Amino acid sequence: MGYLIGIDVGTSGTKTVLFDESGAVKASATAEYPLYQPQNGWAEQEPRDWWNAVCETVAQIIGTSGIQAKEIRGVGISGQMHGLVMLTKEGEVIRNAILWCDGRTSEECEEITQAVGKERLIEITANPAVTGFTAGKILWVRKHEPQNYERCAHILLPKDYIRYMLTGEYATEVSDASGMNMLDITKRKWSEEILDKLEIDSAILGRMYESCEITGTVSEQAARLTGLAPGTLVVGGAGDNAAAAVGTGVVREGKAFTTIGTSGVIFAHSNRVTIDKAGRVHTFCAAVPDAWAVMSCTLAAGFSLKWYRDTFCTAEIEVAQGIGVDSYLLLNEQIARLPIGSDKLVFAPYLMGERSPLLDENARGVFFGLSARHTKYHLLRAVMEGVTFSQRQCYDVLREMGVPFTQMLATGGGGKSPLWRQMLADVYGCPVITLKAQEGPALGVAVLAGVGAGVYASVEEGCEAVIQVDTEQRPDTACSAEYEKYYRLYQKIYPALKEQFQQLAEIECEKI
Repeated sequence: MGYLIGIDVGTSGTKTVLFDESGAVKASATAEYPLYQPQNGWAEQEPRDWWNAVCETVAQIIGTSGIQAKEIRGVGISGQMHGLVMLTKEGEVIRNAILWCDGRTSEECEEITQAVGKERLIEITANPAVTGFTAGKILWVRKHEPQNYERCAHILLPKDYIRYMLTGEYATEVSDASGMNMLDITKRKWSEEILDKLEIDSAILGRMYESCEITGTVSEQAARLTGLAPGTLVVGGAGDNAAAAVGTGVVREGKAFTTIGTSGVIFAHSNRVTIDKAGRVHTFCAAVPDAWAVMSCTLAAGFSLKWYRDTFCTAEIEVAQGIGVDSYLLLNEQIARLPIGSDKLVFAPYLMGERSPLLDENARGVFFGLSARHTKYHLLRAVMEGVTFSQRQCYDVLREMGVPFTQMLATGGGGKSPLWRQMLADVYGCPVITLKAQEGPALGVAVLAGVGAGVYASVEEGCEAVIQVDTEQRPDTACSAEYEKYYRLYQKIYPALKEQFQQLAEIECEKI
């Protein structure tokens, strides 16, 4: 039997998993790294931290699994989307990567819209100019750091930097490139029209592949650092959400998933290009050849819970460490005792601005209804409910667009929580399903590697071979009705504060 590796380069850390051809996990390892916020609303990481994490985790899973490196048939790479990695002609990193959740490029997004035209931009790329997307970041560096832009010979996305370090190839693939504001979504290639209007040379962008195509092989140098065998094939892989779609079997129409990771995503498969002209959600190329996906992205889903836990629940973290359990498990037990609506407390999870369906980098988090009777656990439950409401807003948009799905799966860290899955089921008003395999993006890109290596004849066949349903949580009608009261109130918070968010963003902070 052969083996496949899936590497998922996330925002909080890199997870690398070794699978056999049936999808069974043989070894898994994770390495974390920091996120830097030089200014409010900015987010950066050091690409070499990602590479170090990949080297560490790949070497660890090969070392602990007992298999020979030559038994590994292929490697697939997933990663956080939209990040800007700039390299010199020698392949050296020029500056920290600007991440998907960075909101500094509002002026550049306006420049893109003016240069291309709002309707034309959406017609070609299926998306408006978004601060999180890559094109605006390129223009920002060109304007604010011209010395760095002059040195730039290659622009890659985060996972594609890992591909370069593994293979020496400057390449990307359609699902991840869809989030750069420069791809012709229908034709699945770089848009010459947009690149010309933005004065971006196509030569600095990666060569385009489909997600399951072979893009290169592991070099001798990378083999020494990772323990992989030289010549091991590396496929295109996918952006994290497109990879999660494959890893959950969302590769045919009628299927969708919700991910509550750092960000929150609803992702639905489509056999055709379906565009929201208002730009509230995104249409991307799927990791399945000749297929597309409609997805939302809220910027601070699981991140909101992590922020609250890390800031206000240090005692619970210490207790959890002392008894050897996950701190989120302890917190879930506390908030399960509280009523729906957190005793009339509502949270708007705009800690990093917002993208879907609001598209406002100046939006900020809000606790509405806070009173002296509320404990930190009320606030914690409100955070989970607010994140759930933000997903419901996106769910409603996809339904409005006529995107077909009848099955909703749950993935990501939030998807591991029965309490959070029940919230989703009650707020959506539909069943929420989990799978026996919990590896999401890592499994997805391993399947893509299997297709590239000839283990599976197609992406769909690979999913049939490795994916099995585990649990189903059905909505409680009474709970759904109670949540609906708070959801309607939640929907009114952002419109009521939109002007004030803008005013807050314009205030200059003086150092005292």
